Order: sequence, then structure tokens, then C-alpha cells
Amino acid sequence: MIMKRILFLIFSFSQFLVLFTSCSHIDEDERLIYVKPAEVARCVLIEDFTGQNCLNCPKATEMIHQLQEAYGSDTIVAVAIHSGDFGYMRGDRSRPYPLTTDLGDSYFQHWSLSAQPVGMVNRRPASDYADWGTQVFEERKKLSRVTLSTLTQYDNENRSVDIIVTATGVDGTLNGKLQLWLTEDSITSGQRMPDNTWNAQYLHNHVLRDAVNGAWGTDFSIQEGEQKEQTFSYTIPEDKDWKPENMHVVTFVYTDQGVEQVDLVPLVYNLNDE
Repeated sequence: MIMKRILFLIFSFSQFLVLFTSCSHIDEDERLIYVKPAEVARCVLIEDFTGQNCLNCPKATEMIHQLQEAYGSDTIVAVAIHSGDFGYMRGDRSRPYPLTTDLGDSYFQHWSLSAQPVGMVNRRPASDYADWGTQVFEERKKLSRVTLSTLTQYDNENRSVDIIVTATGVDGTLNGKLQLWLTEDSITSGQRMPDNTWNAQYLHNHVLRDAVNGAWGTDFSIQEGEQKEQTFSYTIPEDKDWKPENMHVVTFVYTDQGVEQVDLVPLVYNLNDE
């Protein structure tokens, strides 16, 4: 009796499957319904052109700190670009301060800057730090056409890192550049202060160290709903005393209209960060 019931249940289930499959004959085009990616707010990149001999540059740094307190350090990504005349001792180009780089100087000259502190918010026209709060507020209201996710795999023995960038198109077609920078926090080095004193123990953060994929990045394009993954490699030069545990990777996509999206991750991934 039990065996008959089992056989009956098996037969009934097989008939159900036949009925189900016979009713699911739908053209492929009608089965797949496109779902537009969810809207994504823009994070904000502040390029802070600064110098160790700049009296008011610490005020710009404090403004960045206030904005990060208000919006979050992952939402407001700052990069201190040491450059310009205040990046050199008495303006002498043969005597750069420790944090000044040729890369930073090339950006300073490219944008035809002449004063410091000055900055660009999502690569909009350069402005005084007093205006950054308003600009950040306006940029935060805009939507991004791309999402960015950055993963790092650091090799301590060789001081090298693989950086995996995953991008997803959110809206329309985007053509621009993908840029990766390395920054470093917690650097103790001198700084001219607003009262014209010299603070030899000043703590510098988000200092631009180098570009991973060239000064102006690499060509980048993506369509709505498309996902792309790219891997970049970088080895910290032997003559640099940079501390990897204090470093970050700044990844951003920009066009002629400005920065579309920016992402910030530690160079050395730490499970305790979760």
C-alpha cells in the first residue's frame, strides 16, 4: 500500500513538471526584462593645492576635516597636493620641501594656479577653501553615472600592490579617464602656521605620493549596466620611506566636466578595518 502511494506521488509530480514546462514556452526576448541600475550619489574629491611654507594652508586642512566630519571621510576624499612656490624653500626651485613632488607641481602648473591654499572640488574651477562647503553640498546632490569598487592585494616582502578596480555603468554612456593615486597619512614634517611660526611636528594627512597609472590616468569608457574590471600594479620605490600601513589608494573617474565618482581604500587591507 505504501509502495503504491509512493509510485502515485512520483507519477503526479512528473505530470506537474510536464504541465509546467509546457506552459513556460515564452520567447527569449519576452523573458528578459531589463532593470536599470539603482541611482548612485556622487562622492566628492577635493584636490587641495598646498605647501609647507603656506601660512593659511592649515586653515584649508581644517576645512577639509570639518567637511569629512559632516559627510564622512569615505564620502569626502581629500588629496593634499604639495606644490607651487610655497612647496619650495623661499621659492627656490632647487630646494623643495620634503612633501613637494614633481607630479604635484605639474598639476599646479597645468591648472594655471597662482595662489595657495586653493583647491578643486570634483575638479570644478579652483576656489578658495572658504567656498568648499557650498561646492561640496552642490556636488552631493548630483548622481553619478558609474560606481567604483577598489580592492588591494599588498605584498609586504616586495612592497608591491595589485589594485583591482571594478566599475559598473549606472546611466547612459560615460567616456573619460580612470585615475589612481597613492596618498599617505600621519606624516610628521614642518609647516608654516597662520601666526607665521614654524611647527616642526605638524601632522600631514592625505598627502599625494604618486600616480599609479600615469599623471592623467588611462582612457575609460562604460555603458549603462556594463561591468568592467581592471588590475593595476605598483611597487614602492626603494628610496622612499613611505609607510604602506598609512597609505591609501584614491580611485576616480573624470571627464572634461569634472569628477564623476571617487573611491578610497587602504593600501594595506586590515581585517580589523571591517
